[in-house]
Amino acid sequence: MSDPARLTEHSATSELDQLPDRDAEETAEWQASLDAVMKNAGPERAVYLMRRVHEYAIRSGIALPRLLSSDYINTIPASAQPTFPGDIAMESRITALNRWNAAAMVTRGSRLGLGGHISTYASAAWLYEIGFNHFFKGKERDGSGDQLFLQGHASPGIYARVFLEGRLREDQLDGFRREADGHGLPSYPHPRRLPWLWEFPTVSMGLGPLAAVYQARFNRYLHARGIKDMSASRVWAFLGDGETDEPEALAALALATREGLDNLTFVVNCNLQRLDGPVRSNSKIVQELEARFRGAGWNVVKSLWGEAWDPVLRQDATGELVRRLGEVPDAQMQTYAARDAAYLREHFFTGDTLSGIAAGLSDARLVEMFENSRGGHEPLKVYAAYQAAIEHRGAPTVVLAQTVKGHTLGPDFESRNANHQMKKLTMEQFRRMRDTLELPIPDSALSGDLVPYWHPGENSPEVQYLRDRRTALGGPLPIRDVVAKPLKQPPSRPFEALEKGFGKQELATTMALVRLVKDLMRDGETGQRWVPIIPDEARTFGLESLFPTAGIYSPEGQTYEPVDADQLLYYREAKSGQLIDEGITEAGSMAEFTAAATSYATHGEPMIPFYIFYAMFGFQRTGDQFWALADQMGRGFVVGATAGRTTMTGEGLQHADGHSHLLASTNPAAVCYDPAFAYEIAVIVREGLRRMYGDQPEDVFYYLTVYNEPKRQPPMPAGPLVAEGILRGMYRFQPAQAHDAGPRIQLLASGTAIHWALRAQELLESAWGVHADVWSVTSWTELRRDALSADRARLGGEERVPYVTRALSGAPGPVLAVSDWMRQVPDQISQWVEQDYSSLGTDGFGLSDTRDAVRRYFRVDAESIVVAALDQLARLGAVAPDTVTRARERHGWQG
Repeated sequence: MSDPARLTEHSATSELDQLPDRDAEETAEWQASLDAVMKNAGPERAVYLMRRVHEYAIRSGIALPRLLSSDYINTIPASAQPTFPGDIAMESRITALNRWNAAAMVTRGSRLGLGGHISTYASAAWLYEIGFNHFFKGKERDGSGDQLFLQGHASPGIYARVFLEGRLREDQLDGFRREADGHGLPSYPHPRRLPWLWEFPTVSMGLGPLAAVYQARFNRYLHARGIKDMSASRVWAFLGDGETDEPEALAALALATREGLDNLTFVVNCNLQRLDGPVRSNSKIVQELEARFRGAGWNVVKSLWGEAWDPVLRQDATGELVRRLGEVPDAQMQTYAARDAAYLREHFFTGDTLSGIAAGLSDARLVEMFENSRGGHEPLKVYAAYQAAIEHRGAPTVVLAQTVKGHTLGPDFESRNANHQMKKLTMEQFRRMRDTLELPIPDSALSGDLVPYWHPGENSPEVQYLRDRRTALGGPLPIRDVVAKPLKQPPSRPFEALEKGFGKQELATTMALVRLVKDLMRDGETGQRWVPIIPDEARTFGLESLFPTAGIYSPEGQTYEPVDADQLLYYREAKSGQLIDEGITEAGSMAEFTAAATSYATHGEPMIPFYIFYAMFGFQRTGDQFWALADQMGRGFVVGATAGRTTMTGEGLQHADGHSHLLASTNPAAVCYDPAFAYEIAVIVREGLRRMYGDQPEDVFYYLTVYNEPKRQPPMPAGPLVAEGILRGMYRFQPAQAHDAGPRIQLLASGTAIHWALRAQELLESAWGVHADVWSVTSWTELRRDALSADRARLGGEERVPYVTRALSGAPGPVLAVSDWMRQVPDQISQWVEQDYSSLGTDGFGLSDTRDAVRRYFRVDAESIVVAALDQLARLGAVAPDTVTRARERHGWQG
């Protein structure tokens, strides 16, 4: 057992004991001084002095780690607040109108059972209004302006402001959450549903903050590579304190610090509530967040208390009030906001010092302090925090603004645990709200069943002020303004190199695609537009040759000598590097891809992101981000490399992807392909560039799966229908060699499975007299979508035959489909195939072994295809029943 004495001795030591003390006597004097302060003035005074010295040392340029938390008070004292440049009375009226119209819109919609959220915007109204009036830059100056990642549940307030500006009409507000006719307003920021307004989808909680960090990083990337001057652009991310529990929300804090993203500001609406109750019931979320952000190196600005607190805090000569504020848990603070003065005096202002402070305050003042006077509700406090954020250099800033959820909505809403689910106000509650906001709405307007919207008129001082402020800042926000800027299509040579094949050389389709992209990056016209994004697997995918040529983007360049500097493919970082090697983070890579894929809209600069990853860790790990990408109408190439469940030998269960095409097929914006040959890749990528970056660009992104299994890459077959078949989803690659009257079957295969099917074709012919046509299916999903479109058209009275039906029409024999995916992938098309249809696939968990062994395990190898084909023919009476038994024995296939 351990010696207790030794443990005690060890616990009293520190890492400083490893450093030489050049003057032990001086050290002892400092320690004795601290002991004296503690003895004579108490530990609180000692803490104060130590913090003062620590703060002074940092200001003096001494490199010390910052404290992780500060007192539960405002970072900027009232005496240091900058002069407010606006008209507070005018902005208060504008904010009141926005609050009213937001609540009215949601309440009117709730009469139809549509729901909506009121309380979030009620707490955050001033956080947005100060930004819109004084900080958020529009696009009319440089085409980019600031990027706003707005809190999704606050969207009614943004609609209300846009209505006041004159960019929305009353009937459009009544279309809130009524989108089926194509003219309504989406519930949250959905660019695809309202493409002239919203830029960034943010209501999938946690994704907005993550996307904001990488947007700020991508802005720097564009600037460093000379694509666009982004020096005046800032990214603002608004999120709730409860949202920070999502792992993605705070996942990239270190990246933002490491790269010095002082063009980034987070604003956390700390109303202390999540959907069901307090964010931190027994502790303090603001202090927790401050520690996490400070620990990650961010500049932290806290705006917690309003003006009513300023004189009271100045009376706190002993620090007792500050101590009390710091010890009260959030759930109790929420209770204080909903209680009367007597309760506050009894439960908060305890002890002689605090009760003495409370004695000098009226009941109304006490209630006002706890119920309404929060830093996030007062324009002077918010303005001071934002000004501090934009002036800070060298690191990103987070503003932690304390608010009351449901503020101004009345006592039935404010600080209530259930207010997130409360979707409407009664008319009596609206009357009280009108009085609180001092709006000039007569009782007669509130006498019916339908609460009115309230607009002061196009020529009113409020509307003119609002528009003038936006004009001064560069135009309206939010706004999504796409300026057509098609890219010149690259030359044919890189595509032709793949189309002519590689002779006897065996090449994996992963390497074929990488070779194509590297050639396209050399093009003088569009080469600089490519953005290769890799989550720390460049060498796995053969992209290390880009290291010395394109360089790896790093805002600091390369401050060291790489260990492989003497090698041809050495690791080279550069400030203007083109390759983005993200490290081990698919979520971060996906956020970067999204920023690049939407640059055509955000910045008017179309970029061609090429994101390559282990197939298993794409759609499965970051599926929600792919939906956000689709919502944001991103364009680019997503590549699931080392695809398939049996191709990744040795990696085992969690690395073997047999289902990403199913996941991808659920995303309407994903154009999915599973090519088998290099020439198919050439045709698909060329068409993708035309569709996404041509004269009439489409809001889609391409998902290609490629394999790490070297195979012969034949030249592209002749014939005008091959390219069409590749793009539409299938074509006959190799017809049966014999044409006698023997049994016939159609073998459909995608990706690497084409090679198993071709071997099965030989075995069926030579051993069993069965003639098989082999089809290359480049996209089961595109075939299905075409068929669904045909079905829909037929219901509307238009006769249209699906492509897959036409392609297989009249083909003799049944159809057997095989792939390195679950059977559900090829089964997507079964109902539109007129022949008898069956499939083989890799259902179940992946496992480690040789490719041959794993394919035999899943019954998808060539011999298994032969047995399955004969079984299908036997069931149709085309071969004798015992043929299947003999085939099992001959090919070593045990049931």
